[in-house]
Amino acid sequence: MEKWNLMAVVVLLGLTVRWTVSLNSYSGAGKPPMFGDYEAQRHWQEITFNLPVKQWYFNSSDNNLQYWGLDYPPLTAYHSLLCAYVAKFINPDWIALHSSRGYESQAHKLFMRTTVLIADLLIYIPAVILYCCCLKEISTKKKIANVLCILLYPGLILIDYGHFQYNSVSLGFALWGVLGVSCDWDLLGSLAFCLAINYKQMELYHSLPFFCFLLGKCFKKGLKGEGFVLLIKLSCTVVASFILCWLPFFTEREQTMQVLRRLFPVDRGLFEDKVANIWCSVSIFLKIKDILPRHIQIIISFCFTFLSLLPACIKLTLKPSPRGFRFTLVSCALSFFLFSFQVHEKSILLVSLPVCLVLSEIPFMSTWFLLVSTFSMLPLLLKDELLIPSVVTTMAFFIACATSFSIFEKTSEEELQLKSFSISVRKYLPCFTFLPRIIQYLFLTSVFTMVLLTLITVTLEPPQKLPDLFSVLVCFLSCLNFLFFLVYFNIIIMWDSKNGRNPKKT
Repeated sequence: MEKWNLMAVVVLLGLTVRWTVSLNSYSGAGKPPMFGDYEAQRHWQEITFNLPVKQWYFNSSDNNLQYWGLDYPPLTAYHSLLCAYVAKFINPDWIALHSSRGYESQAHKLFMRTTVLIADLLIYIPAVILYCCCLKEISTKKKIANVLCILLYPGLILIDYGHFQYNSVSLGFALWGVLGVSCDWDLLGSLAFCLAINYKQMELYHSLPFFCFLLGKCFKKGLKGEGFVLLIKLSCTVVASFILCWLPFFTEREQTMQVLRRLFPVDRGLFEDKVANIWCSVSIFLKIKDILPRHIQIIISFCFTFLSLLPACIKLTLKPSPRGFRFTLVSCALSFFLFSFQVHEKSILLVSLPVCLVLSEIPFMSTWFLLVSTFSMLPLLLKDELLIPSVVTTMAFFIACATSFSIFEKTSEEELQLKSFSISVRKYLPCFTFLPRIIQYLFLTSVFTMVLLTLITVTLEPPQKLPDLFSVLVCFLSCLNFLFFLVYFNIIIMWDSKNGRNPKKT
C-alpha cells in the first residue's frame, strides 16, 4: 500500500508540473496570420469535423493546405475528430468552419490543455508506470524514482504543454509496443507500435529495431516451425492494423497518394528550421542545399542514415534480447535524427524516449543526454517564451536524477557499460584506463557550454550581420554532443557482453 501511495504522489507531481507549464503560454498565441502549433491542432479539429474524410488531406476552398494543412497519419486525424465532437458539445464556435481561425479564449485554452493531459493519463503515464514496475533487479524505491525522473523529463513537458502538441500519444503507444515485445506479447506489442506509426510518421525512427527484434525472435524459434508461425501472425497483425487505420483512404489510389505526399513532404528540402543534426551543422561551412540537387540530397541522406544504423540492427537480429532492443532503439532513432531528410527539432523526443528506458542502467549518460536534448530545442522554446519553464523543469529533472540515482558516483567503466570495450582496447593499449575521467570532463564541459550559451542567448543581441548566430551555435554544439552519444551507444551495443546473461530487462 505504501508503494502505491508513493507512486500516486509521484504521478500527481508529474501532472502538477505539466499543468503548471501549460498555464504559461502556447505556440503562436496572439501571432497572426498562422498563430502557431496550438492553432494547428485546433484547426485540424475544425477540418475533420466539418469536412468529409475524402477532403481532409486535399487543398480546397474550405481546406487551404497552406494554412496548417493536415500532415500527420489518419490516427491523428481521428483523434482531432474525437476532440472536435467534445468541443462541439461545449462550444460550437471553437470549431466553426472558417470563422474559428485563430480562436483564442480562456475556456478554449483550458479545453485544449485538458485534452493533452487526458491523453497523457490514458496512454503515456500508465505505460511509464508499468514499464518501470516491470524492471528487474532494482528495488521498489528505485522503480518509483525511475517513474519520477521519466515523468519530469522537461523536453516532452515543454513541447506538449508549452509549445502544444500531442507527442505523448505516439510515444505512449511506442512504449506500450516496447513493453509488449519485451514481455513476449509480440502481437500486442506490434499492434501498439502500428498505432504509434499511424499517429505520427516520425515513429519510423523506431521501426527498424522493432522489425529486427521480432525477426530475430522468429529466427531464434526456427523459420521452419514456431518462428514461421510467429512471422505470419506478426505480418497479419501489421497489415490488419494499417488497413483499419487507412480504410477510408484506400477507396481511391489518389486518396492514398495524397495522404502519403502530405506525410512525406520532400519538397521542403533537406532541412527547414535550425535543427541539431548533421545537415544543418555542416551547412554552416558547406551549403549542401545550394550545391546539390534535391534527389542527390535524398540519396546521400538515406545512405548516411542506413549505414549508421546498420551495425546495431544486424547485431539485434542475430542476438535478439530486450536489453539490446532498448539500446538499438536509442542508436537507430539518433541515426535518423542526425542524418535523415527533413528533420524537425522536436524529433529529438523520439530519441529521448528510449534513453529514458535505459535511465536505470546508465543513469549518468542518460541524464546527460536528456539535458542536451532539451537544450537542443532552446531556439524553439525561446520563441514560445518558455525560458523560465525550461530552466525550472530542467533543474527539477536534474536534481531528481542526481538524488535518485547518485549519477556522479556511477562513472566507472562498469557503470558506464564500457568495461568490455575498455578491456578490448587495453589488449593493444595497456595504459587505456582514463576513459571514465575523460567522460567526466566532457560532461562538465558540455554542461558549462550549454549554460553559458543559454545566458548569452537570453542576454545579448546577436550581430546584425549574423542574426541567427546564437541559434546556429546551439544547434552545432548539440549536434557535437549527439555525435558523441551515437558513438557511445553503438559501442555499448557492439561490445555488449550481457546479452542473454543477467540483463536488467523487462
